[in-house]
Amino acid sequence: MKPIEPHSANAKRPLRVSIVAFPECDPSIMYGIFDTLWIAGANWKSSSNEPTSEVMFAPRLVAAEPGPLRLITGVTIMPQETIDDIEETDYVLVPNVLVDTPETVRALDRRLLNWIVEMHRRGARLLAACGGSIVLAEAGLLEGQPATTHWMYAPLFRSQFPNVELKEERILVQAGAGHSIVCAGGASSWQDLTLFLIARHAGTAEAIRISKIFLYQWHRDGQLPYASMIANADHGDAVVKKCQEYAPLHYQSADIVSELLRLSGLPKRSFDRRLRKATGYSPLEYVQWLRVEEAKQMLEMEDGPIEEIALEVGYSDLASFRRLFRKLAGLTPGEYRRRFRLPANVEAALQAVAPAARA
Repeated sequence: MKPIEPHSANAKRPLRVSIVAFPECDPSIMYGIFDTLWIAGANWKSSSNEPTSEVMFAPRLVAAEPGPLRLITGVTIMPQETIDDIEETDYVLVPNVLVDTPETVRALDRRLLNWIVEMHRRGARLLAACGGSIVLAEAGLLEGQPATTHWMYAPLFRSQFPNVELKEERILVQAGAGHSIVCAGGASSWQDLTLFLIARHAGTAEAIRISKIFLYQWHRDGQLPYASMIANADHGDAVVKKCQEYAPLHYQSADIVSELLRLSGLPKRSFDRRLRKATGYSPLEYVQWLRVEEAKQMLEMEDGPIEEIALEVGYSDLASFRRLFRKLAGLTPGEYRRRFRLPANVEAALQAVAPAARA
C-alpha cells in the first residue's frame, strides 16, 4: 500500500484540535489524545524541553464555562478555553462520555452540543472517540449516516438513534460530506483515531513513529474480539425472562431452541418475535451467542483442547464451532486464546507471589 503523504494545507501553523470536555467524560482518554497530538511532528530536546521540528497540532481542552470542571470520575480538570472563546477550529474532537440511559443522554450539555453543530457548519471536521459518537448523534449530526461506538453502548445507541447506521464491529467509520466526520469505537480506539489524524496530516511515517513512542497498536481485528453478549433483561416480558433464566443452564442441549419454545408456551412465530423484541436476538442467535460467550471464558481461563471446549458448549462438529466462533468473535478460537490469556511471564509472576500473599 502506498504510504500516506502529509496534507500541506495548514503547514504554516499547527492544526487546531478542540477537545470538548463534558462533565460525563473520563480523563484518561482526554489526556491521552492531548499528549499524543501535542508531541506529533516534533522531536524534543530533553535539556531545554523545546521542540526541534515542526509541531503539527495545537490541542486545547474546551468547556462550556471557565474554571475547574469536575468529571464523572471525580477528577477535576482545568479546561484551557470555553466555547465562547472559539469562533473557528480545524477539528472538534469529542472524547468518551459515560452515559447509560436515555435520561443521561438527554442530560448532555446542550450548549456544547449546539457549539459542535455550529463549528461543523463553519467547516470544522468532527472526531468522536468511543461513546463520543453518542454526542454527535444526540446533536443530530449522524442522521442517516454510518457510525460506530463502543460495543457496550450499542443497545442504547440503537434504541435512541434508529436512523443512524451503527457498525459496532468497526473501529473507524467515516461519514458526512467529504468524510468530515470520523467515529472510533472502543475505549482505547482513541489511539487509532489519533494515529489516523496524524497520518492524514503528518504522513504515515510520523504515525508509525508516534505509535512506537507510545507503544500504540492498530486494532486491526475490530471490536468483535472484545465484545460480549449484551442481552436486555429489563424488558417486562415474563415469558422471555423465564427463557433467559433457563437458557444459561441448558445451552449445551442439542435441541435447546425447541426446549425454549416449549417452555414459552407460545406459537413459534410469536416466540421468535417476542424474543427478538426483548433481546435483539432470534432464538438461534441467542443460543449461539450464549455458547460462544461460555467458550470465550473457557479459552481465557482453561488449557483444555479446543475440541473439548466445543463439545462442552454444545458443538460436536469442530469445523462448525470454529466457523461460528470466528463469525461472532472475529478471531479463531486459537487466536482468541492467544490474545486474551494472561502472558506466561505474568502467570509465573502471579504464581510466585501467591504463597507470600497467602502467608
